[in-house]
Amino acid sequence: MGHIAIVMLVILRITIGYHFLSEGTEKYHAGNWTAKPFFANATGPFAGQFRKMVWDHDGAMRLDLKQSQIIWATYRDAIANHYGFDEEQKANAQRNYIEAVEQFKYITELNANEIEEFQLGLERIESLDLDPVRDGVSSLGGQRETVRRELTQLIAPTLNQIDMIWENYETSQNQLATDEQIARHPAYKLVRPRNAMMDTSLIDVIIPYFDIALGWCLILGLFTSVASLALGVFLLSVFLSQFPPTTGPGSSNYQLIEGLACFVLAATGAGRFAGLDFFLHLIIRKVCGPDEAAG
Repeated sequence: MGHIAIVMLVILRITIGYHFLSEGTEKYHAGNWTAKPFFANATGPFAGQFRKMVWDHDGAMRLDLKQSQIIWATYRDAIANHYGFDEEQKANAQRNYIEAVEQFKYITELNANEIEEFQLGLERIESLDLDPVRDGVSSLGGQRETVRRELTQLIAPTLNQIDMIWENYETSQNQLATDEQIARHPAYKLVRPRNAMMDTSLIDVIIPYFDIALGWCLILGLFTSVASLALGVFLLSVFLSQFPPTTGPGSSNYQLIEGLACFVLAATGAGRFAGLDFFLHLIIRKVCGPDEAAG
């Protein structure tokens, strides 16, 4: 490989690494970053699978009072044990719980018509998804997407109000702790229960660290082939989630191009050039011998 090609590979590796490092750092410091809009607005043949990766994508858990009561009551007892609440604090925690339940009932009663229409619409979408004829006719497939968008817009205000109840409940329970209790224990988070093996409740936590860790790997040239392959697969999934790609700032063509560049880095072992993989390769050659290292 020529010197110019090596220099360009190093520049490409560091540039992509810096891009992921900066993206991950920004997501981490934002604190409230979520992949929900990305998955919720997925298009193409895999759109259904991507949309299901949104936590409680159909609102089934948040619209269920009994499930919410169980989660809130469990959190009420757990946070009391976490901080070591006295009897007065436990009584206040119970009042916060009752208030959250009453707020939930008020919101769902106020939006009862929208909730009923939304749930009937979900049944309609399910029947459309099971109709193979619509998959082969673009106009009928477009009808399905139109219905889904209208339902999302219909229920969004209600779910946003319920989300606010969850957030206020968590805040009010933590505010019951004294300064001394807070000094001994960190804030106790109200964790949303996952209703899928992998959804945004977990993805939102992983992605910032994923970007930062693999970004550093590319910048330092450490485990470059593995890191580049992982990033390439990740970017390819982004491209597929918005397929076919459109033009403009929201186009997924950018992810496809960068993903292919990551595959080039993986195939060429770019970390061996001005990277820590050079020393790692030397160690492997010394321990295993030239023939085994080459294999």
